Amino acid sequence: MVPAVRGATDPRVIGNLPHELTSFVGRRRELSEARRLSEDARLLTLTGVGGVGKTRLAIRLAGALQRAFRDGVWLVELGDQSDPDLLEDYVAVTLGIRPGSSSDPLHAIIDHCADRSLLLVLDNCEHLVDSVARFAGAILRRCAGVKILATSRESLGMGGEVTMRVSSLTTPPQQSREFEGLAQYESVSLFTERAASVVPGFVLTDENKDAVARICQDLDGLPLPIELAAARLRGMSVQQIMNRLSDRYRLLTSGGRGVPSRQQTLRLSIDWSYDLCSPLEQRLWGRLSVFSGGFDLDAVEGVCGQDMSSTEVIDIVTGLVEKSILIREESDGVVRYHLLDLLREYGSEKLEATGEQYDVHRRHCDWFEDLAVRADSDRISSRQAEWIAWLRRERRNIDDALEFAISTPGQVRSATRIVAALHQLWVSDGLIDPLRYWADRTLDATAAETDMYRADVLCGGSGAHAIQGDHVRARELVDEGWRLAEVMGDVRSRALAAWADGYVSASAGEFDTATAKLESALAMSRFERNLQDVVIGLDVLGLAYILAGFLDRAVECFDECLEITVPLNEVKYQAQALGFLGLVAWLRGDFAHASDYSTRSLRTDNSSMNSAWRIESLAWTAAEQRDWKHTAVLLGAASMYWQKIGRPLIGFAGLSRYHESTMEITRKALGDKDFDKSFQKGFVMTEVEAVAYALDEGPSAPTDSSAEAAQLTRREQQVAELVAQGLTNRSIAEHLFISPRTAQGHVEHVLTKLGFNSRTQIAAWVVSHAHEEESQGAARSIDRQ
Repeated sequence: MVPAVRGATDPRVIGNLPHELTSFVGRRRELSEARRLSEDARLLTLTGVGGVGKTRLAIRLAGALQRAFRDGVWLVELGDQSDPDLLEDYVAVTLGIRPGSSSDPLHAIIDHCADRSLLLVLDNCEHLVDSVARFAGAILRRCAGVKILATSRESLGMGGEVTMRVSSLTTPPQQSREFEGLAQYESVSLFTERAASVVPGFVLTDENKDAVARICQDLDGLPLPIELAAARLRGMSVQQIMNRLSDRYRLLTSGGRGVPSRQQTLRLSIDWSYDLCSPLEQRLWGRLSVFSGGFDLDAVEGVCGQDMSSTEVIDIVTGLVEKSILIREESDGVVRYHLLDLLREYGSEKLEATGEQYDVHRRHCDWFEDLAVRADSDRISSRQAEWIAWLRRERRNIDDALEFAISTPGQVRSATRIVAALHQLWVSDGLIDPLRYWADRTLDATAAETDMYRADVLCGGSGAHAIQGDHVRARELVDEGWRLAEVMGDVRSRALAAWADGYVSASAGEFDTATAKLESALAMSRFERNLQDVVIGLDVLGLAYILAGFLDRAVECFDECLEITVPLNEVKYQAQALGFLGLVAWLRGDFAHASDYSTRSLRTDNSSMNSAWRIESLAWTAAEQRDWKHTAVLLGAASMYWQKIGRPLIGFAGLSRYHESTMEITRKALGDKDFDKSFQKGFVMTEVEAVAYALDEGPSAPTDSSAEAAQLTRREQQVAELVAQGLTNRSIAEHLFISPRTAQGHVEHVLTKLGFNSRTQIAAWVVSHAHEEESQGAARSIDRQ
């Protein structure tokens, strides 16, 4: 074979890299990082799931590097080569080497390359990993001027290899599909460009944007299926493609005559990955499809490893990570794994074919039921915050476990137990919608049953309906709770019914009867020596006394709550007690103590529900101090939380008048335009930004923001902005394609330069700096007029 010469007008550019037939979309960060890695690495392997675009990135990278190699860049396509014994022969042919009849092709390649400077691009190595590793090792040891760039669904696993995982293209978040800025997402740009080549004149519009975003989301941002989907525009509309993605394996076919056979359809691409797995890896892949939204190693062992040892599970999970089936992520010391939705759906089909589907789903449900019960038992403890974080991580798995339990005959008691265990944690995190939804479904599914856990579900469900203003349904559940308590005949069921009755009464504005009912519930909980119910009862009873105007009795409740919770290092109810003591101080006109209690509460617990209450309280205090802009921003931030929760001040009419009056006087003081502008600043904040702003954890001595910004390098400014978004050092590292240690160094530099000692201060500085830049920009605009 005669070596191809690329670029006849430039004889220095030699090799056989193909010319690109379609545009190269996105990947600027990946290309930059790969170039950086290639400077020091002699073997760089791009890894990733099939269809993620490894080959295209490798060819683009090789083209950018080709002038650095005197003797060219050579692409060796291994996808269709099935015999590992013929690897060296194929490389030799690609390089134009003709070994003698008795010559070893490897030795011939070494002789040819020994004094040459060239880059070998070994594409699609995953099915020949062992052979490629031996070949690469032999070449790199003997040929000093040779570098190798490989693409594979798993690393070659040899010394000196540097790997870089190629991730999916950036994809719009589920909750945001604003037309402005949608094209900044690489997956959307790819679909749009490929669509325009199929349907000339195709552009992203306000009418098709939702469908395009949904297609890119459902296809996990993977280039291969996105291009296959765009090709379907020859006979379908964007909306039709989106609607048919439930049958994506039949829909996404016909990749084009020039596409490798394994990528002609989406199913062939995933079949190729599946066939590369060992039987045990294939079995675990199927079982892991039961998880939704990720999982940790303990869950794998508990749900999927019933016939495997712990060591086997670890080895198989590692193998699936190496083969790019599982994606490994680490945040705050917690390692989790997840399957892309396409691979999860494929694994689910394989699981169903084995006949194990019911057993695996039952174990999945049992696993999360057991964890929910453990979370409930730790509710008044120092581990409370850990369990709230767990609830956030596992929300999709918990939803799936509940769905299985409710829809599967004989399993509904598990749903009752899960909802009973988690309803207080849902409230803590402001997740009232899921509590209401699952409580109603569980109660409907167990209407004829008498169960001790049903009393907890009735209590939680009635509270959720009251919070969202549905007092009719809340009363129905309270009445049912009393009927169940009569049947059960135990003290705790009666205490729960009394607590729910009192809570709904307080929410409806019936404060005198509410306090009596809640006092009764508290007395029964004390009799039962149920510490959790006593603490919850004290907090709610204290609030009811505030609403009824008995502030001294309210203070007694909160003080007793603190006496219990502080020694236990509990945070949620301690924070609520502190916050409501701040409300008492505010009602008494002691605004300094009101602010102090509220900020102490917010520092103790910044979960959604507590943050909503405390930021609202701080807004009222700011209004009393005539700090109108600050008040408006805080009101906006509180409204952001209340929108998530479902109702301002969780429906307590006795407090709503303070909210309304604060809104009214602040709007009057600022005027509609300035009020709306400041309110919107707060409303669009993230929760991290809102807490930082409320705590005033910006610079201790305000200085000129532009001067501060000048102290930061461009990279440090990027890092500061990512910190403000709530990213950990590891997440920042992955986002910027730097090492976690480098990310940590940047964060430390930012803290030092700005004179801060916490990440929340950085977040507050970013927010305030952005606001000041906006103000300065507006001022300059006025000056020019």
